[in-house]
Amino acid sequence: MTRRAAIAAAAFTALIAAAPAGAQSTRCRVMDPTGTPLNIRDQPNGVIIGSVRNGRLVTRLRSRDDERGRPWSYVADRDTGEPLGWVYREFIACF
Repeated sequence: MTRRAAIAAAAFTALIAAAPAGAQSTRCRVMDPTGTPLNIRDQPNGVIIGSVRNGRLVTRLRSRDDERGRPWSYVADRDTGEPLGWVYREFIACF
């Protein structure tokens, strides 16, 4: 590896390491520890509009915290791209 390539690789690695963990991937799997379907809401901590089963793959489109500082993610169906709604971020595993 050339010196220039090594420097570029090191810079890229540092950039990825500096990024928030949640920003590194949008591919996620529903992992609700209660074993029940995960509620989908119309907004962070809002009205329940549906649910998704454990193990389902979703795409995280964006994230934000609610008024109490808890993390939420707006997700879409991984296969169809159809937006689903907001889920509690702690109950999805992104990779």
